[in-house]
Amino acid sequence: MADYDLGRRLAAEAIGTALLVATVVGSGIMAETLTKDVALALLGNTLATGAMLVVLITVLGPISGAHFNPAASVVFALRGELAASEALLYAAFQVAGGIAGTFVAHAMFAIPLIEISAKMRTGGSQWLSEGVATFGLLVTILAGVRFAKPSVPWLVGLYIVAAYWFTASTSFANPAVAIARSLTDTFSGIRPVDLPGFIVAQFAGALLGLALTSWLLIPAPTATPLPEEAKL
Repeated sequence: MADYDLGRRLAAEAIGTALLVATVVGSGIMAETLTKDVALALLGNTLATGAMLVVLITVLGPISGAHFNPAASVVFALRGELAASEALLYAAFQVAGGIAGTFVAHAMFAIPLIEISAKMRTGGSQWLSEGVATFGLLVTILAGVRFAKPSVPWLVGLYIVAAYWFTASTSFANPAVAIARSLTDTFSGIRPVDLPGFIVAQFAGALLGLALTSWLLIPAPTATPLPEEAKL
């Protein structure tokens, strides 16, 4: 990341988030078009999203860190790896990129560029799901960076594929993606009125993930051998 100026990093975050949302929304539209089986439609949506995450993190990670997620950017700012001002800019470009991704997906499928979603996603189970999904995502990212950095694209992609299926909310785990999905009244949409609960849960989950890894990833101190004279 040190090799790239802020403008290029912000462009990478916007482009990456746009392509991610275009994949989420576009594959959802395609799935609904091809089948009326909801489980099969979700599977298609899931696999496309996970695959795209592997690609985007691999090719854009060296430029910007491939956050594509304001919750992740806030966590890296709290870790001192990203300036607070840059984290705010990252978030703004992620949200803008995500919205652009929704528009692109709509244009590709010849539906109105802007739709306000009517799909209800609210309640304690949904909020808990988003907290758990984002918690697990940040633990995956932070532990992956620590122990298996070259594998992070696959780890994140596989985690999201799994989280689509084990959470009641289908794992948005990303405030920028949630905002963008409120502008599509298709398979992947969410009502704008339901956004606050999701976003609060996502940031709470991310902060819990940071708290856990800040403790979990600190190895136990090794005992210092006694000098030979002290053993006598």
